[in-house]
Parts: sequence; structure tokens; C-alpha cells
Amino acid sequence: MPAVRGDGKSKEAEIKRINKELANIRSKFKGDKTLDGYQKKKYVCKLLFIFLLGHDIDFGHMEAVNLLSSNKYTEKQIGYLFISVLVNTNSDLIRLIIQSIKNDLASRNPIHVNLALQCIANIGSKEMAETFGTEIPKLLVSGDTMDVVKQSAALCLLRLLRTCPEVIPSGEWTSRIIHLLNDQHLGVVTAAASLIEALVKRNTDEYKGCVSLAVSRLSRIVTASYTDLQDYTYYFVPAPWLSVKLLRLLQNYPPPEDAGVRGRLTECLETILNKAQEPPKSKKVQHSNAKNAVLFEAISLIIHADSDATLLVRGCNQLGQFLSHRETNLRYLALESLCLLATSEFSHDSVKKHQETVINALKTERDVSVRQRAVDLLYAMCDKSNAEEIVQEMLNYLETADYSIREEMVLKVAILAEKYATDYTWYVDVILNLIRIAGDYVSDEVWFRVIQIVINRDDVQGYAAKTVFEALQAPACHENMVKVGSYVLGEFGNLIAGDQRSSPAVQFQLLHSKYHLCSANTRALLLTTYVKFVNLFPEIKHLIQDVFKADNNLRSADAELQQRASEYLQLSIVASTDVLATVLEEMPPFPERESSILAILKKKKPGRVAEPGSAGSDGTTPKERKSPALNSVANSNHNTSGQSNDLLGLASPSTTTQNAAPLVDMLADVFSSASPPSVNNGFGSAFQPIDNLKKFACKNNGVLFENDLLQIGVKSEFRQNLGRIALYFGNKTSFALQGFSSSVGTPGDLATKLILQVKPVDVNVDAGAQIQQLVNVECVDEFLEYPTLTILFLYNGVQQRLSLKLPLTINKFFEPTEMNSEAFFSRWKNLSGSNQEAQKIFQATQPIDASHIRTKLIGTGMKLLDGIDPNPENYVSAGIIHTRTQQIGCLLRLEPNRQAQMYRLTIRSSKDSVAKLICDLLCDQF
Repeated sequence: MPAVRGDGKSKEAEIKRINKELANIRSKFKGDKTLDGYQKKKYVCKLLFIFLLGHDIDFGHMEAVNLLSSNKYTEKQIGYLFISVLVNTNSDLIRLIIQSIKNDLASRNPIHVNLALQCIANIGSKEMAETFGTEIPKLLVSGDTMDVVKQSAALCLLRLLRTCPEVIPSGEWTSRIIHLLNDQHLGVVTAAASLIEALVKRNTDEYKGCVSLAVSRLSRIVTASYTDLQDYTYYFVPAPWLSVKLLRLLQNYPPPEDAGVRGRLTECLETILNKAQEPPKSKKVQHSNAKNAVLFEAISLIIHADSDATLLVRGCNQLGQFLSHRETNLRYLALESLCLLATSEFSHDSVKKHQETVINALKTERDVSVRQRAVDLLYAMCDKSNAEEIVQEMLNYLETADYSIREEMVLKVAILAEKYATDYTWYVDVILNLIRIAGDYVSDEVWFRVIQIVINRDDVQGYAAKTVFEALQAPACHENMVKVGSYVLGEFGNLIAGDQRSSPAVQFQLLHSKYHLCSANTRALLLTTYVKFVNLFPEIKHLIQDVFKADNNLRSADAELQQRASEYLQLSIVASTDVLATVLEEMPPFPERESSILAILKKKKPGRVAEPGSAGSDGTTPKERKSPALNSVANSNHNTSGQSNDLLGLASPSTTTQNAAPLVDMLADVFSSASPPSVNNGFGSAFQPIDNLKKFACKNNGVLFENDLLQIGVKSEFRQNLGRIALYFGNKTSFALQGFSSSVGTPGDLATKLILQVKPVDVNVDAGAQIQQLVNVECVDEFLEYPTLTILFLYNGVQQRLSLKLPLTINKFFEPTEMNSEAFFSRWKNLSGSNQEAQKIFQATQPIDASHIRTKLIGTGMKLLDGIDPNPENYVSAGIIHTRTQQIGCLLRLEPNRQAQMYRLTIRSSKDSVAKLICDLLCDQF
């Protein structure tokens, strides 16, 4: 067949050529002339090619099934290939296919058996596992089965085991499968090692007999006195891939209890380390790759055992040599392994010897992933002796660090500074430097923590007040710095008030100069600081009362600001000096609890975050070596009952009566649900994934998509024509998602109407971990389409692709508009043209409920106007859509009919396309 895609000069020409070919094939299949095997193979192969080009195929399946009964290899191969790719497990032909597979499995021709096994593995369905689960183990352990068939049988079982773990019953085949490790054929023993490792993860105790066999086989491969598998030498390295699999298999068990087995294993590991020191036998990259693959897996086993000090130190020294290697991958792997070695009491000091090299890597490495591993290693090797130097180097690097690793670095610096703080003025300086350098990446927990420590330690309070006062004098001051400064000065501003340069009036003016630049949450915190100043500095009481009386506070659109201003004003007027002093007294010390920052870091990187200095040279345990900061100061996540005593409120204020949760908790809530999530798989599973795109028309936060591999959460905020969307990708599996990428596209002319700035995302998502991606948005002009979100990653070695729509619609750029009744209906009449109105009458999707309607209408971004419509059952809203090029006014009227359970929705706008778009968007919400 000619190259179909090459023949078409355009998409239309290609489709025309394909349709012509499909018509020809269909006529051949339906013709009176019987087709021979070659012709069937040819036409089925053409259909397969057309399908792979992206076109649907709805015939030819029976002809492919007929090819399975052919005795010719090429015909049977094409038949199986077609079935593996095109036939659905729910197909009516599946019974015929299963019968053909059974016939081939019983065949004496090993080629036919292999083709059948490959087809079973490719389909890999539960039905295949149930049908052939008892036959394949027999093929695997039978003495009559050829080696090439045994190899395929082992790999086929491995595939079915992932689909249906019950495919191999416990105990029935255990011993015979384990003894495949002694097979003389490399393919058989390599495939068996993969199968056994999967079985071990399912039932460790049942397969523990594999340890002695694996050690014995490994010894025969790597020890010079044996010649096992010497015919399978790859660039002077004997059976490297089998060696790697055996070493990985042994990492599922503790060190062998039998002294003889343990001795042989130690000998193997020493031999591998010795060979790493030998001059290379070849300059080719294949030799070094194979040699290093075995070496790194051996070091992983040494780290896993964590019992032989000599091996651990030798492994550390060997990895240290790779830190300056010209190969980027080797440097990366060396840093990653050294992170694990740093947690061992035997090798911690040896790892610290490479501190200068690691710091240099932080400064000079071009690859961001290598720099990130260098940060991890510095964090892991840190202890009392080098804490200040490492923290300073990490702060220096933070100024130029890649955005993708800044948040994690901030957490690590905060943890190290707290854990090893002997001078708390140093700790305060470090955290304030963190906020100055990377304020956007400092979570609430970090600045909560510094305040808790300052409150709990009398000796640092004056220094903290002086330092934050100086920091606030910077022209560009991050909002988190304002929060810390506000809290500290509100509690301890009196300690520096004696200096004319930081008098009460100066402190107040300095804080208030930041007021109008801050968010509502920070303004609420500042108002609380001001009322604290009323108690601390009565001489500036009149200045503060003027602020409380200001219209932008007493009549603020933000209910929290309005309430605080009103109540604080009355408190300052009505309360006596004694009452005021009692109500606004200094915060008491926080109760002692462990810091929450380390827990946040572990949540971000589960399984990969070691407690710093967990194997320090002083020989103490982490618990015994806990720093004074951790012993004397505790974290306090304020609960409802305790909040009444905290007028400054570490928890950010919100417009509700509850305290706003810390930032990380809010983000975690994106992935929480009142009911357990259903198990879904968007990549070929029979289960349907959850896609919540439509729900985001009236909300900004929530779960966008979920299946059994991945959960995607969204948090977004918008102001006029600008917005920021945070995407959270949660790995729900017990395996890492590798090669992870997430891209946002603007199809068609959407690129001219939306400007998207997408920040990079981590390439690996560890098991149970969550990563964040930020998307900055600017609306240039009205738009109709959704941006596309494409996610790619590898799961268990299989490429997965997910295509979604980003929940970004034109109503996100609404600014609520307040109107009285007269203004609303005047504007309503002005927009009465047929091209300015869109109207729909539709059935309610659920019983009509006033609170539900109000929530949805507020969620649209428009201002819900109460008491405007003459009919109290109706709802009206108003808003202005902001774009870079224009502003578009919109009015909404929703008329519910409770008796008929129907709605009439009317949208009027200065642009007809916007009216129709908003109407179509909202009619699905009620």
C-alpha cells in the first residue's frame, strides 16, 4: 500500500484517498471471489494502518479472526496484531478469539504459542486473566516448554498479575516459580525475576525462599570464580540487566539471617564496588552504562540493609567520585543516592565530606533537576556543625533558583533554621530573609511559626520588633512581611517605641502606608494591630480612630473589614483603660507541639524527605537531638475555642465566622471530599473518570478531574482582566508518575484573545504526592472557547495522555456592579434590542431552592441585587466583563417557576455574542 499520508497534499486529499481505499477493501471482503490468506492479510494490514493514522474502522474484524486459524506465521501475526489493537473486550467476537488463543496455546509450534501469549498480554483484560490464568503457569513451569515460550509466559503472567492479582493462587506454584531463578536461559531467568518481584510485593512471606536463590545466582554472575552466564556478557559486564533485577528483588527483604547467605551477599557487593574502581575495559558508553547500572543498584541494596558500615562508607566514597563526572545523569543519581546515605549513622560523616562539591553544584549546574537534588542533599547532610553555612548557601541560591523548586526550598530552609537555631536572632533573620527573597513561596505555616517562636521567647522579642520595623521601611515590601511586621509590632512595638526613629506614631504611619496595597485578609490583620496600638500607645488613639471611621473601612464591601472597624472603634471609645488592657493584653505563649512545617514538606514529597541530621555525628537519635526551638516552642493551629483569645489571629480572616485555613490546608482541601472518591481510570479502564468542567462556571475552586491514577484540583482568583489559576496534580497510585508534563493550549484564534503564562511543573510526581502548576491569565478580548489542558506521563512504563479543558470562561472576568432599582431597569430597557438579549427556558435539574440559586448566581461573578425585581421570586444580577480592549456590561434576570419546576433565564449585554455565551453557560447550572 502506498504511503497514504504522503499521498495527500492536504487533510481533505488524505481523507479522500483513505475513503477510496476503504471502499476497495470493503468490496473485496463482500465480493463473490474467495480471498486467500495473503489477500486477507494484506487488506487487514491496510485497515490497521488506516486506524493508526487516526481514522475509525468498523469492519474487517471477522477477517482478522479468520487469520488466527492460519498456519502461516505472517498471517497469524497480522491477525493477532489487529485484534490486540482494534478489538474491544466487549466485542461479540471475543469468544471466537478466546477459542483461537486456546488452540494456539495447545499447539506444539512454539511460534504459535508465543503469538497467543503476546496477544493475551497486549489485551491484558480481567476476562483474559480469568480464562487463561490456570493455563499460563503450567506453560511456565513445564519441563517440556521451550525457553522462548517460558520467557513469554512469565512476562504474560506479569501483565495479568497487574490486572488481576488473584491470577496466581497462593501456594500452588510458589516453589516452582521461585526455582526459575536457577534456569540457564538468560531470557527465562530475567523475565522470572520481574515476575517474582511483583509476586513478592503482593506476598513477601510466601516468596521469601527466593532470597537465597537470588543471592546464589548473583554470586555466580559477579564472582570471578564462576562462569555462570558468561556467554551473556554485555560490553564486558556479565548479565547486567539480570544482576540489576536480582539486586532490586533483594531490596524487598531485610538482610539475610543465614550467615552463609549474608556472607555471599556481602562478597557480591564488595566485588561490585571493587569492579567500579577498575579502569574501564571499553571507552564505549554502553560499557559504562551497564557497569554503573549494576553499581547503583548495589548501592541501593547497601542503603536498604543499612547494617554494614564498611560497605556504606565505600558506597559513599564511590558516589562522591561521580559528583564531578561529566555525565549529568551520573551526577544526578549520585546526589540522589547520597541523600539516602546521609540518613545512615554509619555514613553521615562521609557524606558531609562532599559538602563543598555539592554547594559548588548548586551554583554551577545547568540542569535544574540536578540542582534540586543538590538542595535535597544539603538538607539531608545538615547538622549543628554546618547548619549556618548550609542555610546561608541555600538563601543565596534561592535568589536565582528555578521557580519550580522555590516553595520546597523555602520549607527546607525554615525547617533547618528552626531545628538548629542556637541564637534566635539568627532564626528571625533567616525567616525575614526568606520572605524578602521568595515571599510568594512562603506558606502561612512559615510565618505563623516565626511569630510563635518570637512570642514564646522573651530574649528575641525586642530584636524581632526592631528587625521587622527596619524591613517594613523597604519601598517594595512583600505582603507576608507586612503580616509578620503587623503581628510583631502589635505585640512588642512598645519595646522599640523609646527610640524617636521608631516612635508609636512612626510605627503606625509605617504600617498604615502599606494598608491600601494589601489584600482584605492582611488589612483585617492590620486593623487588629491598630486596636492593639490603642492599648500600647494611647497618645495616637485619635489617629487610629480616624482610620476606623474611614468610609473605606466602616462601609467596606468586605464584611470582615467592616465588622472589625466598627467593633474596634466602639471598643476604643467605650472601654475603660483597665478593660482595654485586659482585652488587648499580650498573647500568652503557645502550647508545645511539634512543628507542622516538616509535615507539609513530607506531604509535598512523601517518601523522599529525610529529617535533617537524622544520623548526626554526635551519635544521638533525632528525638534526643531536637533543637531548643523544637523543645521550647510549639506549633499552634488555632481552633475555634482558642480564637477568641487571639485578637490578632494567626489564621487569616475571612468573610465567614470561621477562620480561614492555612494556605497549605486550603490547597489540600481541593482534594478532599465528603464521600470517598470512586475508583476510575481515564486511560482505558472500564470505569468512567470524574470530569467536573461544567461545575466551574459558578465556582473557582474544586476537583476538575479524577480517575484512579490522577486527581486534578483547581484554585483560581481573578481581578478585572487578570487572573491566576493554580493547578494541583495529585498522584493517587503507589508508583511514581515519571516524565510528567502539563501544557495549556489556545486553539484557533483563542491565542489572540487570551494571554497565558504557564509555569513549568515537576517532571516526576512521587507516589501519593501533589505538585502545583501556576497559570497567569490576561483577557485581551471576549472569547468563546476553553483553553486546552494536555497532561502526559509514564505510569508503570506505559505512556498516558489526558486531554481536558481548562475551566476558564468569560464570566471569570466579571466585576460585580452595584445598582439600585431605577438604574437597573433603565439600563435593562436600553439593552432591549434583539441583538442584545439572549433568553432560554429550561427544566430545573433539581428541586428549586433559593439558597442554591443565590450561591450559583454569586458564583457567576456578577453582583446579586436584592429587592430590585418587583416579583420577589425573581433574581437579578449586574456585572461588567473586563478585557484589555473593552468593558462589556451584562444584566441577568432569572425567573423560577416552582410549580412547573422550570426557569426562564434572560441575559442582556452590550454585545450579543457575550449575552448568548453567558446564557448558554449558566442554563446548565440550575
